Amino acid sequence: MVVDDIDDEATSQVFHALADTTRRDILRRAVSGDLSVSRLAEHYPMSFAAVQKHVAVLERAGLVSKQRNGREHLVKTNPRAVRAIRDTIDRLENAWFGRIERMARLLDEDTKGQPT
Repeated sequence: MVVDDIDDEATSQVFHALADTTRRDILRRAVSGDLSVSRLAEHYPMSFAAVQKHVAVLERAGLVSKQRNGREHLVKTNPRAVRAIRDTIDRLENAWFGRIERMARLLDEDTKGQPT
C-alpha cells in the first residue's frame, strides 16, 4: 500500500517521533499554546538538553516548530502535520477494513458453495 500525502522518509520520521512517550507528551503540551523549551523541561525528570533533543526530533518530523522570542525558544504544534498523520492513519484503517470485508465476502461465498 502506498501512502500519498507524505513520502516514506517523512512517514518514518513521524512515526519515529511519535514512538516515544515523552515526545508524544511534548506534542500534546505544545498544542495548548507556545511553550518555551525550558518550561517544557520542567515537566520531565531529564536534563534540559535531553528535552531539547526530543523537541528537535519532533521538529525534524514537522510536528512542531520553534520560534525564537528573545532568549526563549517557543515550541508550537503544527496542526497541519497532525491532521496529515490522522488522515494517513484513517486511510490505512479504511484499506484494512476494506480487505477484511472482501475476505469475509469471499469466505461467505465459499461456504455457500459447500454442501451442508
